Amino acid sequence: MGYSLSATSLSRLNGVHPNLVKVVKRAIEVTNQDFIVQEGLRTLATQKQYLAKGVTKTLNSKHLKQSDGFGHAVDLVPLVNGKPLWEWTLIWEIAVAMDVAAAELDVELTWGAVWDRKLSQYGGTVAKLKQEVEAYKKRHPGPDFLDGVHWQI
Repeated sequence: MGYSLSATSLSRLNGVHPNLVKVVKRAIEVTNQDFIVQEGLRTLATQKQYLAKGVTKTLNSKHLKQSDGFGHAVDLVPLVNGKPLWEWTLIWEIAVAMDVAAAELDVELTWGAVWDRKLSQYGGTVAKLKQEVEAYKKRHPGPDFLDGVHWQI
């Protein structure tokens, strides 16, 4: 442990809702897996590009500025030897850290791996998180988008 957010990650939190920023900043302190903030607030033009590429399924993203003036989502990507790696084996530990941080700060989160429930309803250990992701896949069969790096309020 003992990780901290880089200047780049901190800059990517600009425009993100303060409650979500607090959770991310606490999560980096308690995580067993280093991570970067890959993206926070994004423009509609970027969202449209992502939709065209198939990396999102909506133009109604929480990454876009919401009615309160903030983005309500971040993407947290595992960092290994200074390189981002989108690997589930690494994502689980970040999910545990986000759960711990959100519980400490009393912030409700939705994880992109389980879109239909709040993290507080099932979080805890890696085993519990894996179990809930499997249950989610059964509730939502087909080509649902499991986005393990995505977090939103």
